[in-house]
Amino acid sequence: MHGLSLIYDMKHIRNIAIIAHVDHGKTTLVDCLLKQSGTFRENQHESKEERLMDSMDLEKEKGITIRAKNAAFKYKDYHINIVDTPGHADFGGEVERIMNMIDGVLLVVDSAEGPQAQTRFVLRKALEAGAKPIVVINKIDRENANPKKVLDQVFELFMSLNATDEQLDFPFIYCSAKQGYAKVELEHASGTMEPLFEAIVKHIPSPRAKAGDGFQLLVANLDYNEYVGRIAFGKIVEGKVKVGDQAICRHGTGKISKGKITMIYHFEGMKRIEIQEAHAGDIVGLAGFEDVFIGETICDSELRATLPYIPIDPPTIQMEFAVNDGPLAGQDGKLVTARHIWDRLVKEIRTNVALRIAQTSDPKVFAVSGRGEMQIAILIEQMRREGHEVLVSRPEVLWKKDPITGNPLEPIEKLFVEVPTENLGTIMENLSGRKAQITNMNHVGNQVSVEALVPMRGLIGFETDLVNSTKGMGVMSHLFHEYGPDCGEIAARKNGSLVSMDNGEATNYALNMVQERGRLMVEAGDAIYVGMIVGENARENDIPVNPVKEKRLTNMRSQGDGKGIQLAPPLKLSLERALEYIDVDEYVEATPKNLRLRKKVLDEGLRRRTEKTRIIKYVQE
Repeated sequence: MHGLSLIYDMKHIRNIAIIAHVDHGKTTLVDCLLKQSGTFRENQHESKEERLMDSMDLEKEKGITIRAKNAAFKYKDYHINIVDTPGHADFGGEVERIMNMIDGVLLVVDSAEGPQAQTRFVLRKALEAGAKPIVVINKIDRENANPKKVLDQVFELFMSLNATDEQLDFPFIYCSAKQGYAKVELEHASGTMEPLFEAIVKHIPSPRAKAGDGFQLLVANLDYNEYVGRIAFGKIVEGKVKVGDQAICRHGTGKISKGKITMIYHFEGMKRIEIQEAHAGDIVGLAGFEDVFIGETICDSELRATLPYIPIDPPTIQMEFAVNDGPLAGQDGKLVTARHIWDRLVKEIRTNVALRIAQTSDPKVFAVSGRGEMQIAILIEQMRREGHEVLVSRPEVLWKKDPITGNPLEPIEKLFVEVPTENLGTIMENLSGRKAQITNMNHVGNQVSVEALVPMRGLIGFETDLVNSTKGMGVMSHLFHEYGPDCGEIAARKNGSLVSMDNGEATNYALNMVQERGRLMVEAGDAIYVGMIVGENARENDIPVNPVKEKRLTNMRSQGDGKGIQLAPPLKLSLERALEYIDVDEYVEATPKNLRLRKKVLDEGLRRRTEKTRIIKYVQE
């Protein structure tokens, strides 16, 4: 395989990305393309697996894509590089940056749901980058599918995004990635993905790159490998490159660093193959530059012009990661010190572009900012699994200063909610408490879709309310809209906490008395410490309670006393839900085995003196 056999003529290379809203079937479609193009042998285990591209544990569990990933397959004598992208708004940074390395996109739309909020976001990015779209209307085997109507909706979406006439004349394909067939017209009979392969080869242009001497590559994705260091992925825009060539890296700041290409990777199926040289138009990985970053240029000499540096949208949300200093610290996890946490965060930003990390005035606390709480929650979950213990604060929104007046501006999100008609009143009331402005409402059957502009801090915790008040029928998605003026105070959660005033093990006898005050979050036998939150108060204030008190025993027999204790099942929060739930003066303690909620200041006397205050944090320019 080495050497010459891998060099394709540029006319025979196609670079495509698959973009869509969450759960419209991107990863399943990639599976289908890889399997039907004969990438795997019959007896290879990949040919039986589902959603091959979701390789991280968390991706398999949650059923979503988190990182943009590359693969490649051959069709006839074409080499097709394919990038699977995440659909979640929190991972929008992953979508923006891969637009520099592709020439066409497959826009996947669910034939029942039609284009959603995130479809709009990813399509806008693709059209801005000048990529050629092919619309793939997926899931046509669903019962309530209406492909023709969805096609009209997609056309309207292109119109509203001011697409050019050429872009409006987009090719479209109907398919079912799960069943493994695609067709150009609904009436056609088809059992394979052949029509989609043909469409890719026919409609997607060969790479926008020029052959010749010299060499230039725009970095669009990063990976890290213990042995060769940082690997920069991107499309070769011009020329060719060999292992051992001298090269330079132009940084976004204008600085230039010199280096040598130590390794070149090329994609075959899901595997990376080392090759000796690569040519213009192909997507490859280069090793040899430790401090390269996304959006920068690697080229052969300083004479070559820089490719345009594409900045990534700034983060809008920040959380504090602190060293676990509670009484139970170090019992579950092995990696507990500030140095362990900082090293892990540094390792994360090597490959995760949308995250930013900073040290704070307190050496035990680090500020981590990103696009949304889900993105940071996934990082915390990964850290837990690796054996870290960490305290995490409630998500804070990052503000900006108005350059003219100097007033603070806060991020405003555009929110799309779909709820059953009977729940509309509750949701509208909830949104008005979160300072939302309703911009549009549509009734379709017994569903209502609402569009609103909401300050981002008003959205924290909204998803939980939505799911609870609509019995799980509500669907929401949101996109960053703009920075706008301060919307005023938004009330945090209405209920106070039940805070333990003693250390020990929770007992049934004590919990029976505590549960009269509100909902429990712990059960008998759990380890409890002073300042830990053991439940939710029914009223607004915090109450100190004693969940570890034992029954006083006397010499007298008492018949039936203590037998009939019935505890309500405790409220168990998932990590994302816990982050939204906690108040400004509370932490989530995440350890490999437990999630506990606690007050930032454990001692009750000290806690009374420090009041809850709203602090405005600004984006680091």
